[in-house]
Amino acid sequence: MPDKIHLENILFLDIETVPEKSAFDQLDDTTKELWAHKSQYQRKDEITAEDFYERAGIWAEFGKIICISVGYFIIQGDRRSFRITTFHGEENKLLQDFKDLLDEHFNHAKHVLCAHNGKEFDFPYIARRMIIHGISLPQKLDLFGKKPWEVPHIDTMELWKFGDYKHYTSLKLMAHVLGIPSPKEDIDGSMVRVVYYEQNDLNRIITYCELDVLTTAQVYLRLRNQPVLKDVEVKKVAKK
Repeated sequence: MPDKIHLENILFLDIETVPEKSAFDQLDDTTKELWAHKSQYQRKDEITAEDFYERAGIWAEFGKIICISVGYFIIQGDRRSFRITTFHGEENKLLQDFKDLLDEHFNHAKHVLCAHNGKEFDFPYIARRMIIHGISLPQKLDLFGKKPWEVPHIDTMELWKFGDYKHYTSLKLMAHVLGIPSPKEDIDGSMVRVVYYEQNDLNRIITYCELDVLTTAQVYLRLRNQPVLKDVEVKKVAKK
C-alpha cells in the first residue's frame, strides 16, 4: 500500500459523464455511423444503435463530462480536514478550470491523483476530452514516455485487486465490506443521463459526484489502516 504518500499530496476525484447529445437523432450522419460501429460489439442484435445511445456517456468519443468533483486533505498538526469542491458548467470551461487547479496546486513530483477505477475511466476520459477541446494536458495527465511506476495515479480498485486483474469491485461494495458508512445517495450512475437531460437537475448530480469523492477518500484511508473521516472533518467549498 502507498502509505508513505502524504495525504495532503493526494487529489481525490470523480467525474460524471453523459452522452454528448441528448438524443441520437441530434447526431450528424457520420457520427451515427461511427456510433453504430463502435457499439456493435456490446449491442445484442435486437438492440439498435439508437436505443443503445443512452449509454454513450461512457465513451469519451461520444460523451462529455458535466462535472468533476475533487477532494483534498489539509493537515495541521494532529488536526485534519477534507475539502470538496466541484467544477461544472460548459465542458470546455470546467476542463480548463480543472487543468488550472492541477497546474497551480498539484504540479510537483510529490503530488498524485486518486480515483476509483480511475486508471481505466476517469483519468483517460479527462485527458481525451481535453485533447478534443484543444486543451494542453497538465503534467499529471500526460503519461507519454512514463514507466508504470512513474505514473502519478492511485486507483483504489487496483489496490484492492492485489494483482487479480480479472476482479472488479464497485466503490459501493468496497465501502460496504470495509465498514465505511454509506452516504445517502438518491441516484446512481445509470440515472445520471436522465437526471441531466430530462430532469435538468445538475445539482443533484454534483451531490452524487461529491459523495463518491468522499467515499473514495474513506476507502483509501481504510486501505492504509487509518481512521475514516468524521462528519465535522468534511467541508464543502465553493468553486473559485
